[in-house]
Amino acid sequence: FTPDEEIGRGVTSQLPKDLGADFAYTFDGGAVGEIEYDSFSADAAEITIAGVSIHPGQAKGKMVNAIHLASKIIATLPQATMTPEVTGEREGFIHATEMVGGSSAMKIKLIIRDFELDGLAAKGALLKQVCETVQAGEPRARIACAIRPQYRNMRYWLENDMTPVELARDAAREMGMEPVSVPIRGGTDGPRLTAMGVPTPNLSTGWRQIPGPLEWTSAQDMA
Repeated sequence: FTPDEEIGRGVTSQLPKDLGADFAYTFDGGAVGEIEYDSFSADAAEITIAGVSIHPGQAKGKMVNAIHLASKIIATLPQATMTPEVTGEREGFIHATEMVGGSSAMKIKLIIRDFELDGLAAKGALLKQVCETVQAGEPRARIACAIRPQYRNMRYWLENDMTPVELARDAAREMGMEPVSVPIRGGTDGPRLTAMGVPTPNLSTGWRQIPGPLEWTSAQDMA
């Protein structure tokens, strides 16, 4: 068992050998009785924009403001259909997490999420297309979009051998709970460990925030 990414170490290349196990489990948030093995596949994207900097008093016909181009990229992305605040269940999204810089240069960081690889690839292609379109409209700027993989849906491996999931379900039933499996709209260390050869579904710890600042209790206490 691992306490998920909160150990601060994450999944290192030697962790499967350190565990020395046929399979493992992570503990993460959710309702008591949830045994999760269907997660997002995830990519990270970084867009860099180099504008043309000049004193604003002499900028006519010369300046290319990187802030304006960054804003145009964000505004062109499908905010009404493909952001975290408008998606749920098994819908994926493109999420802008950070935008820093100034008029001469900007950097936008985004995360891309989908439960299926073709959906993930389509969202990455859309992001690159938006950048290319904005670039074509302002050839004096330089816009680059780099996408790197983060983790993949652990279901792709676990659906071939559901042993750790079924053992967890049997254990839950022995404790008087009816297990349920829901898609994880987030990440755990499980997908990376699973891809490295240690199938690792997630067991929900049942912790939930209740009204009031800094007051926490378990789902069992709330029942």
